[in-house]
Amino acid sequence: MNHSRTHRLLCSLRQCVATCLLASAASLATAQAPLPPLQIVPSVDVPRYMGTWHEIAKYPNWFQRKCASSTQATYSLKNNGRVQVLNRCKTDKGEWIDAQGEARQIGGPTSAQLKVRFAPEWLSFIPLVWGDYWIIELDPDYQWVVVSEPQREYLWILSRTPQMPAATYQVLLDKLQHRGFDLKRIEASLP
Repeated sequence: MNHSRTHRLLCSLRQCVATCLLASAASLATAQAPLPPLQIVPSVDVPRYMGTWHEIAKYPNWFQRKCASSTQATYSLKNNGRVQVLNRCKTDKGEWIDAQGEARQIGGPTSAQLKVRFAPEWLSFIPLVWGDYWIIELDPDYQWVVVSEPQREYLWILSRTPQMPAATYQVLLDKLQHRGFDLKRIEASLP
């Protein structure tokens, strides 16, 4: 092999190695570090939390696929200390649909961790029918709340009114981004 050809091959090999190293470094730089565990608010006054909350935004999910507008959740205390949950929304045809469930606190009486189920009560002994409902942000005046779960797969921003001030919404988005939520997944809800 002549010297010129060997030199060209070495240069090509160096370029290939350099390109591979740069690509590896770029992929390492963009890879996300594991997110810290999701933190909940320190405490919740459950009786004060009761009432109707309007959905402002959410991560889209399969169980709300028929909801087109006016999505809301109404919570009321039951005699057994649990919470009755009534989720309602309008379909694209303007018809109301609803789902009734039950929530229970995990931990003490001010815990912000709840479990919610919409399966029939006779299935409530099965752990898989209970989903996590973690209150991760809460207005001191109980006018808005952000709910998620440990893996950050579900997310809801709720308000006592069908609309939320734009400045408040932006503050919540900034907090969510800081906590590792993907803002591109958030879908605003129609009143």
